[in-house]
Amino acid sequence: MPELLTTFRPAWWLPGAHLPTIWGKKGRKQTQVHERIERWTTPDGDHLSIARAGSITSSRPHLLVLHGLEGTVRSNYAQGLLAKARSLGWSADLMLFRSCDGEINNARRMYHSGETTDLDFVVRTLVSQHPDISLRLIGVSLGGNVLLKWLGEQGESLVSNVVRAAAVSAPFDLAAGSRYLECMMGQKYVDHFMVTLKAKTLAKRAMFPDLCDWAKLDSARTFWEFDDFVTGPVHGFTGALDYYTKSSSVTRLKDIRRPTLLFNAEDDPFLPADILGRVRKLATDKDFLHLEFTKRGGHVGWVEGSPLTPRYYMEEKVITWLNDE
Repeated sequence: MPELLTTFRPAWWLPGAHLPTIWGKKGRKQTQVHERIERWTTPDGDHLSIARAGSITSSRPHLLVLHGLEGTVRSNYAQGLLAKARSLGWSADLMLFRSCDGEINNARRMYHSGETTDLDFVVRTLVSQHPDISLRLIGVSLGGNVLLKWLGEQGESLVSNVVRAAAVSAPFDLAAGSRYLECMMGQKYVDHFMVTLKAKTLAKRAMFPDLCDWAKLDSARTFWEFDDFVTGPVHGFTGALDYYTKSSSVTRLKDIRRPTLLFNAEDDPFLPADILGRVRKLATDKDFLHLEFTKRGGHVGWVEGSPLTPRYYMEEKVITWLNDE
């Protein structure tokens, strides 16, 4: 378990854990980097959208980004990662999970923290279209859990085109994270996400009248309740606990067989800090796992510099690490 020496210096004007977390969505101004959005038909007849930047060549790495819960093509951290990749001459894609492209998907299923078949489909499609592609993968928050779980599932059979990977602000233990977000300020974040999660679920009512118990959906106020009434049953789990237990990436870390950076902040308001201690212990004798756990940074925050010239440490550090061979 190589542990990276951090040089992160938190911005003085964003104290604590919440302000850096909120800044990325509310205060940051990030130019959109992608040039086009392609619609790919999935094996089950549904669709995924891929935001694309640059042209893939065998001489340069290609970055694939997985966003977090309810992320979109406008997610600043995702566009920031695309921008860093393009500054190195890489090509890059942002995979938009089903229903996150502004269109409600047609299948009964949606996306969730443990759903890895769409990522597998995208990677295999890229390799099929470009057999010499050199892939660098990064997942953020929910996308980080999806990526780590998929890497563990693939194990030794992972396609050789995947050179390195990184998971940023990954939740690792979904049950612990869900319970943690029911406390104090955490509920404010849940309330924010619940607006679009409920709206998307309701938008499927005409297509799938029996999708869920609609009265329970209306009453859901926490992630645990939503996942117990909707995410779990819709995706073949008995409820929230079964979904969390089978989808948490922490149980898959031991099976990862490609250099993978776990990048988290100990003050992440979405995750109890003791989970990172558990991850550090699990990674102790795992040569493929590299850790950078900063004391501060928030959730997908890591802002440095001044209010006029902010810098985003995570994006610079992670892309630099992915660029190593």
